[in-house]
Amino acid sequence: MNPIVLWRGSPDPTAPIVVLLHGRGSNERDIAGLADVLPIGPAYAAVRGPIELGGDSYAWFENRGIGRPTAESLRTQLDWFWAWLDEFASSRTVIVIGFSGGAAFAGGLALDRPTRLAGVAVLYGTMPFDAGLSTDPDRLDGLAVFHAQATEDSVIPRDLLDRTWAYLGGDAGAIAVTHRHGGGHEISQTILPSLRRWITAQTRS
Repeated sequence: MNPIVLWRGSPDPTAPIVVLLHGRGSNERDIAGLADVLPIGPAYAAVRGPIELGGDSYAWFENRGIGRPTAESLRTQLDWFWAWLDEFASSRTVIVIGFSGGAAFAGGLALDRPTRLAGVAVLYGTMPFDAGLSTDPDRLDGLAVFHAQATEDSVIPRDLLDRTWAYLGGDAGAIAVTHRHGGGHEISQTILPSLRRWITAQTRS
């Protein structure tokens, strides 16, 4: 089953795609607005998570605690996502941007198929450690990564934030742009200029 997607930006079928992934308990409408402050040129796809939590709330995977996906659920949903993406965008440049629970899923996509993506942004979340995917040194060798954290984030466990910071900025082998600033668990205006520059760099033909 294909996901529900809200599209913004370019209608050009050859344009780069920036996939936007919402947080756990949210939906595609909440993240779609981010496209309004990002560069003109790409197509923006705000995708709804496949797991219903009730009401208008969705998630990307079942978990065993905040930021800790179960390996079976993560594998199932990664395969679901790739099947959708590969169906229509096999030759297009793709960047994935995830917030909170969507950040963990974006990180999972990068770990699963690091050469498929032009870049991945992990915003105010964790990589999916200990969930069946390799986090060996240089797993993300040469991949463009944008990573943002807030020092007063009270949602994502601190041990996962610290482990993600160390991995993406070090052993992963990624070409990483990292930001750590004051504030809580939300996308801060302070990172947007850098995020816009990063997207432009990854989508420049």
